[in-house]
Amino acid sequence: MRRDEVLLVLAVSLGASAVSATISFVGSLTRPGGLADQSAVLNRSAAPGRPWLDLAWQLFGIASSLVPVFLVAHFLTRGGESMRVLGVDAGRKALDLARGAAVAAVIGGSGLALYLGARAAGTNLTVVPTSLPDVWWRIPVLVLSAIENAALEEVVVLGYLVHRLTQLGWSFPKVLVASSVLRGSYHLYQGIGGFFGNLAMGVIFCLLYRRWGRVMPLLVAHALIDIVAFVGYVLLAGKVDWLPTG
Repeated sequence: MRRDEVLLVLAVSLGASAVSATISFVGSLTRPGGLADQSAVLNRSAAPGRPWLDLAWQLFGIASSLVPVFLVAHFLTRGGESMRVLGVDAGRKALDLARGAAVAAVIGGSGLALYLGARAAGTNLTVVPTSLPDVWWRIPVLVLSAIENAALEEVVVLGYLVHRLTQLGWSFPKVLVASSVLRGSYHLYQGIGGFFGNLAMGVIFCLLYRRWGRVMPLLVAHALIDIVAFVGYVLLAGKVDWLPTG
């Protein structure tokens, strides 16, 4: 029963994203020209030239992407548990924030260096964090998108998957490989650098989750990394020569 539950959760969330990203990567790899000459846009306009409709689509996309998180909460509650078993609660706000900020500082800086190196080597697409129009809601939507990404990935691929696979009798090394490879796989649309960078992040996050027993500090870290990447791109794109813009 739990195995089927895990497969269903992944099938409607990041498992499906991994398949989609793999197909996208094959398409990019077989397209004329190098990977570095292609781009992957993370947050794009859904209704160009129609800002209010675009805003509605952005908010709808963020809300609908969080459905698997609530599905996980439902399955845990139905089984007599709760999100607290994953460490998804507000019980240690200050500690979670401090740990999350520290992890974000380390992972964010090394991740940027890896991305720039992979792109220079021609093994990664140019990642464009946003092509949203310059309207009043751009920054708030990017912040919400970053939080949504963090909640979805860390609840499903870190907390839930590690918890359920452990209950199914998997050893920790196997759980770590499964979670980390999945994390890398749904970032393959960015290229080889995106895969290995996120695989490494998955390994680190799994080890920290095992040590701390809480998803929240790692959710905070992921959200901070994405917020800095998204908002930083808006502020720096075209103003510094080291930041690729596609």
